[in-house]
Order: sequence, then C-alpha cells, then structure tokens
Amino acid sequence: MSGPELRLATCRADVVELAAWRDRAAALEQLAAAEGVALPATGRCATGKEHVALSVRPARWLLLGPPAPPGNAAGRWAASLSGQAAVIDLSGALAAFVVSGPAVPEMLARGCRLDLRAAAFPMGTAAATIMVQVPVTLAALAAGILLLTPATTARHLHEWLLETSKPFAPGPEFEMSVHQLCGDDST
Repeated sequence: MSGPELRLATCRADVVELAAWRDRAAALEQLAAAEGVALPATGRCATGKEHVALSVRPARWLLLGPPAPPGNAAGRWAASLSGQAAVIDLSGALAAFVVSGPAVPEMLARGCRLDLRAAAFPMGTAAATIMVQVPVTLAALAAGILLLTPATTARHLHEWLLETSKPFAPGPEFEMSVHQLCGDDST
C-alpha cells in the first residue's frame, strides 16, 4: 500500500453565505462571476484558485476562502453585490474538516445516511444531511470530502471522525489550507 487508507484534516477558512433576494439569483450569479466566482447549481460545488463555492439550497451559496481579518470577506462581498443578496459572515459559526483516501465512503457510512461512493456522490456534488446527530454540509472535492458543521458541534464531529477512522489505519491528522482544498499543492 502506498499511503494511508484515510487522512483527516482541519481547514481554517473564511466562510461567507450569499442569499439572493427574491428573483435576483441570476443577477447575483453575474456579479459573482465578475468577481471570478462561478456560483454552482443547487447540489453542486466548484473550486476556483482561492475559493470553494457550494450550494445545498436554492439561491444560496457558501463560499470558503483563505482566512482574513474578521469581516473582510463579508464586507468585500456586500460591497460588490450591489444589494442583490444578503451576505452573512459564517467564519466563526462553521468548522471545516476534510477526509480523504479510499476508505472514506466506508468510514463515513458508519454515521451518514448518504451514499458517498464516487458513483453516487461524484466530485462536484454537495449535500446537507444529519450525520452522527449533527447537521453537516458535505462537498466532494479533488482533495477529499469537505465536511462543514456548526462550531458548536465541531468537537463532537471531530472526535467521532477520529474514533471511527481508527480501523482504517489513518495517517497523522494535519491542517489543510483553502489553496490545498482547491487542488493547489504548492502551499
């Protein structure tokens, strides 16, 4: 075997939610595109050079970017969207974990009702569910499965991930940057 069957990482990121005002989703998508961010369809995710965008509800998107001073990302988005959407800074409200490796679908099946095999949950897919009794938003990325959970349940999910991963001979836990999450291995 060339490496561990499973890897667990934490990912520090700024998280901003964009919620389009009624009938303004198309205008919001155009404004975001002008900022270099393609907003994916509901149930999808996409990466850019420095961001991950995902949608699990109509006309709402979560954007993950590199950590910055508090409020910077939300303020920048609020200024550039010209009143087309509500902009909510969720950086302190959500925690991000990434699990990767061939054992991920089997390991996560122990606490998740979604079928996370690549055939059913291919790269570019996003979903929200309850996992080990807490809300989790998942996204299938080249770097692995991104798990977002409320900060209040992050410790519970993290401990569950550590305990459940033991039979799969996990590699050492590490921190992943947003650049790495987007597929940039140079940072």
